[in-house]
Amino acid sequence: MYESSDLRKGLKIIIDGQPYIITEFQFSKPGKGQALYRCKLKNMITGYTMDRTYRSGDKFEPANLEERRVQYLYNDAEGYHFMDTKTYDQITLTEENIGEAKNFLQDNMEVDLLFFNETPISINLPNFVQLEVVKADPGVKGDTATGATKPATLETGYTIQVPLFIEEGEILKIDTRTGQYVERVKG
Repeated sequence: MYESSDLRKGLKIIIDGQPYIITEFQFSKPGKGQALYRCKLKNMITGYTMDRTYRSGDKFEPANLEERRVQYLYNDAEGYHFMDTKTYDQITLTEENIGEAKNFLQDNMEVDLLFFNETPISINLPNFVQLEVVKADPGVKGDTATGATKPATLETGYTIQVPLFIEEGEILKIDTRTGQYVERVKG
């Protein structure tokens, strides 16, 4: 069991039988009375967010979560299909479960699949992926002192802002947490 003093950003707990992750956390100790723990919580199954305030002494049940290494196979009308790398079982997730991760999934990519009570709920991507630029307009010459950018479409169909010197066919390093360009890998 967790106590309110254990609360922190990223902690996964059970509330009303559902797994939640703390996305924001703030501690305050008023002059009189108990300490307050203000949390913004996100339901790991539905994506619903809520704000809650807890007092010192409150107790929380840890979320029974398990991660398994899986390989991304393909997506179709049913959802996104993965294969467990140990048991070779196939697992399908909906687009809601995948969320923004769909922008970075490549065929045969290995990711961590998060299970809650044996039910798959989401995936964890590597922090960085390398994707090829399939469409990028030529850079417009002019005032580039401001760090000018242009849109570029990646092999997954995701469009990001990149520096003007990026061209089609180049491989870029993308941060999956922010969805932003990091650097050119090769081109």
